[in-house]
Amino acid sequence: MKQNYNVELKISEELLRKFLFVSSAENRTPAAQFAFMVRNNVAYYEKTKGKISDAELKKIDISEYASEKE
Repeated sequence: MKQNYNVELKISEELLRKFLFVSSAENRTPAAQFAFMVRNNVAYYEKTKGKISDAELKKIDISEYASEKE
């Protein structure tokens, strides 16, 4: 089973309002919109710079940035 994580994000009020507008316009919850944008960003990175290897991913310690959520 995949684990989900909560990530704190600090953005301006204006950017938050625009983000919520876009999520609503796209008929997504804010969480679904954020996940959609992150997936697209990673896909673009891998398309332009190459796939990120599992070995590289395993080197990254996520404990400082995310708290596990059930």
